[in-house]
Amino acid sequence: MIRYSLLQVLLPGVLLVLAGCQPNSATSEPEYFAAPGTEGMGLPFSGAVKVGQTVYLSGSIGNVPGKMQLVEGGLEAETRQTLENIAQSLEVAGGTLDDIVKCTIFLDDISQWSAFNEVYREYFGEKPPARSALGADGLALGAAVEIDCIAVL
Repeated sequence: MIRYSLLQVLLPGVLLVLAGCQPNSATSEPEYFAAPGTEGMGLPFSGAVKVGQTVYLSGSIGNVPGKMQLVEGGLEAETRQTLENIAQSLEVAGGTLDDIVKCTIFLDDISQWSAFNEVYREYFGEKPPARSALGADGLALGAAVEIDCIAVL
């Protein structure tokens, strides 16, 4: 007969709670989603991957949906389109921008930080997600901005 202490039985669940995980999310099969408009394009990544209630979004840029072409208008226009593309990817996975808990921002010109923030605030308001940001050189398609996100539904 095998005997377990209460600690042995409860510890795995306690560790998951402390790590911010739900027990079913650790055992859920991932679901893979293409970003809207990219189906059949043969891209080497998924637009979003959902594991349990967590959605991991690939980096998005301000491309015209379904095309390998950036919107015109510079950083502000690209930022708006990037966030619209993220919203569409989240919708396919069952979420909204309100579900985002973390973003990573890549700007090709960090001196444009203030202009980026003006647009970003329009989308996230009073309870913005946690985020990291950095200047980057050589974003896809010559983009001015790229954003990847994590959302919890």
